Amino acid sequence: MSLKKRIIPCLDIKDGRTVKGINFVGLRDAGDPVELAKQYAAQGADELCFLDITATIEKRDTLVPLVREIAAVLNIPFTVGGGINDVALAKEIIKAGADKIAINSAAVKRPELISELAAELGSQCVVVAVDTKKKQNQNEKQNQDITFDEISHQVRNKVFVAGGRVETELETISWCQEIERLGAGEILLTSMDHDGTKNGFALELTDTISRKLSIPIIASGGGGTSAHFTDLFKDTEASAGLAASIFHFGELPIPELKKQLADKGVSIRTLI
Repeated sequence: MSLKKRIIPCLDIKDGRTVKGINFVGLRDAGDPVELAKQYAAQGADELCFLDITATIEKRDTLVPLVREIAAVLNIPFTVGGGINDVALAKEIIKAGADKIAINSAAVKRPELISELAAELGSQCVVVAVDTKKKQNQNEKQNQDITFDEISHQVRNKVFVAGGRVETELETISWCQEIERLGAGEILLTSMDHDGTKNGFALELTDTISRKLSIPIIASGGGGTSAHFTDLFKDTEASAGLAASIFHFGELPIPELKKQLADKGVSIRTLI
């Protein structure tokens, strides 16, 4: 029997407020994170994810006091990320009440951090976020007569860091495999091409990665309707779907989403 699929609202935090944009830009205010956390827990969210999206750019630590405040009102698992670059800070965040920590830029810069965190906290506490975007291979020749397969070969999913601002040389699938090898317990996979568009998740990439790896994959980017979540759970091996704006702005309440998923035969957790 497969594990029940999880619904995870994400709270992107900037200056102590929840914000949301499209394709990682054009941020707008989405409310108070503490109040939103309380609402989502009451509505039946399976977990929450709190990402301080400018911590790495601004070279500061995650807002630990806010983590404490949010954790105090929750009775569901809670992941915190943003600016975590060493074991000491990760331990401080777990002590503040988080169940898991998420790293991204720091993992790319120093991959051994993944192993250090897993050894100290346990793999179940370590989530590595991967922000990915399709990029044309500049080394390939452009030709009007090339085939579809050749076009597909030229497109690579590349890993981005620093809140999606900086492209790396890492290829997404191989990086995810390395993340698993280094001891992470989970991957938060965000398609930058789909982020905030509400046009559906990156199903092909998510399915490929979730089938190649044995650790859970949280899919993020593009969730706009219950049908998108149904497609995610029916057409890929992803263990969770993460979204933000549809929850923050009341477009798709969590109880309604879960009801529709259950009606479609998706195995989910429901409110008692």
